[in-house]
Amino acid sequence: MVRVTIGAPRRRKKNRYFKQAKGYWGGRSKLWRTVRETLLRAWAYGTRDRRHKKRIFRRLWVVRVNAAARMRGMSYSQLIDGLNKAKIALNRKQLSEIAIHDPKAFDTLVNEARAARK
Repeated sequence: MVRVTIGAPRRRKKNRYFKQAKGYWGGRSKLWRTVRETLLRAWAYGTRDRRHKKRIFRRLWVVRVNAAARMRGMSYSQLIDGLNKAKIALNRKQLSEIAIHDPKAFDTLVNEARAARK
């Protein structure tokens, strides 16, 4: 009875994994089982954190818009409510960029929101 090693395909697969683990410390880049475990965990974290990054950025944009709105005597929720009533469709990222780079345009948006809420 001869043990079957998959041969070339297995070597190619291992090489792909080892190439991705390059730069990892110690056995995490040298030992097959450890490399596989490390990469599986890294891929799982990568997938999770790509989703998480979206939440973090939205939170940042909301904080920026809230700060800019409060400087103009309005809370974030009042601003968003006013913009919705005025049928102005801008997402949080756009509002944040306007608040930072074009304060006059943001003033106009705040005035529109204030007028729509009355």
